[in-house]
Amino acid sequence: MEIDVAISADRNLFVFHPGMEFAHLRSSKSIKDMTSSEVSELRFVNQDGVPTEHKVSLLDEVFDLFKGRCIINVDKFWTAMPEITACIRRHGMEDQVIVKTSADEKWFSMVEEIAPELPYMPIIGKKDTFSEGLLKRKINFIGAEVLFYTESDETCSESYVSWMHDHDLLLWANAIVYNSRVQLAAGHSDDISIVGRQDEGWGWLVEKGYDIIQTDWMLPCREYFKLRGMKVREM
Repeated sequence: MEIDVAISADRNLFVFHPGMEFAHLRSSKSIKDMTSSEVSELRFVNQDGVPTEHKVSLLDEVFDLFKGRCIINVDKFWTAMPEITACIRRHGMEDQVIVKTSADEKWFSMVEEIAPELPYMPIIGKKDTFSEGLLKRKINFIGAEVLFYTESDETCSESYVSWMHDHDLLLWANAIVYNSRVQLAAGHSDDISIVGRQDEGWGWLVEKGYDIIQTDWMLPCREYFKLRGMKVREM
């Protein structure tokens, strides 16, 4: 399960994608500029903008619910690295939570200092100039999320996939279509998979060697894997 975390003005952690407050909550203020009490009053809206009964969950609540049930990826780890790390440790979920940051030296140094034991994946673009160096650092470096846009990008090459696997590193590909004009995973996406061309979407990514596929269509993706006799990781 992939989640994003936002931190309030009084340093409480909420499961929410920063910057999406107006789209999902009809709030003109960002969570980072609100107190926890203000955030607790907000409710998600549906596609028509009608408020629902659902509030923004605290990270503590999500961890309580899913402890021991699945692997959780905390994206946007850099937004509140000390606080998120403390929360993971408080719940005793160091082996269950993968943390991610963009690929940048300042984040590598912070992970090394603050959260060296947590399973860590940088988010890397079409060329990887980071993994070899990360293997030498005091970081629990387990692999990388790679964002490639064409099949000729380095992070989509057979040699790169083999190098990562030879070093016992996982590869995470993103099949979600955030923008139809700039598609991740070279267009081997949820969209083409869900309309019946799974072999060109999810199947292509698996055959290429990616270990984890990020998708908005969990059940159809899982059923496709089972139909093809592919193993699905169980917690």
